[in-house]
Amino acid sequence: MYREARKALIIGIDDYPCSPLKGCVSDAVKLSKLLKSHYDGKPNFETKTLLSSNGKIEKKLLKEEIENLFSGSPVIALLYFAGHGYLNSYGGYLVTQDFDRYDEGVSMDEIMRCANESEAQNKVIILDCCYSGRLAAPRLVNRKVSELADGVTILTSCQATETAQENNKKGIFSSLLLDAIDGQCADLTGNILPSNIYAYIDRTLGQWGGQRPIFKTNVSAFISLKEVEPLIELSVLRKIITYFSDRDAEYPLDPGYEFTEPAADDKCVAIFKELQKMEGVGLVAPVGEEHMYYAAINSKSCRLTNLGKQYWSLIKLEKV
Repeated sequence: MYREARKALIIGIDDYPCSPLKGCVSDAVKLSKLLKSHYDGKPNFETKTLLSSNGKIEKKLLKEEIENLFSGSPVIALLYFAGHGYLNSYGGYLVTQDFDRYDEGVSMDEIMRCANESEAQNKVIILDCCYSGRLAAPRLVNRKVSELADGVTILTSCQATETAQENNKKGIFSSLLLDAIDGQCADLTGNILPSNIYAYIDRTLGQWGGQRPIFKTNVSAFISLKEVEPLIELSVLRKIITYFSDRDAEYPLDPGYEFTEPAADDKCVAIFKELQKMEGVGLVAPVGEEHMYYAAINSKSCRLTNLGKQYWSLIKLEKV
């Protein structure tokens, strides 16, 4: 049974009767492990993992589990599928192990209907299979936009007419996805957001040209999929509005802020260490000097970068 808070259905199918795959099961196992808890051990997703290595995954089972995933009213319901995808004149399908001609698996249109009708606050669908972009494509003739209900986010490994590739027994898309969720795309507060995952993956696949991921969403605010260790302590980050009275203010420095100087003042040294932490993550920059050390020694100042100004506003609005 799922907890009615954050639930995920993770599916990996390698063992098809023909054209078997090599990396889907291992990718699904790794993703399930990553999503189960945050960096500090706090529980995250209640995951249900279906693996072809543990038993045959047939259409009936997959339909039932997808319906269960999107039932109730959890904070978030996340679906991940790695396996074969199929496209014909009737639409796109997630291929199951009991596939047959004109009965290849679970319809992507049916999955979208389940997600759109779900009462979950957030619905996230991540597909790593050939033609996965068909999930995000318009379903009716002459329609130019696809319809996503409120709270739905889609991330697919490729366009509707493209195939998804494996390399070294790993899905190329899922390999990047796992790196992103493991912390490579985290924001300064340690949150892994769907938009940042897409940006991280697209930086690689977007240049490669072999397959291009798709990202579509209809949300007013992104929900974090996982918390990793913040790049800067939140207690320090929030002091940005203490040290800078407004977005364009400068913080004056002098030799008393540098602990190696005879004039060093303990209180000023403590503040300077926090300003240097802010500089280390791109929030603060010295004025008129290349390094913060020289800004202090030469009695210059420091100011917020453009990124720092954004976080200053968020903290001022109590959004961080």
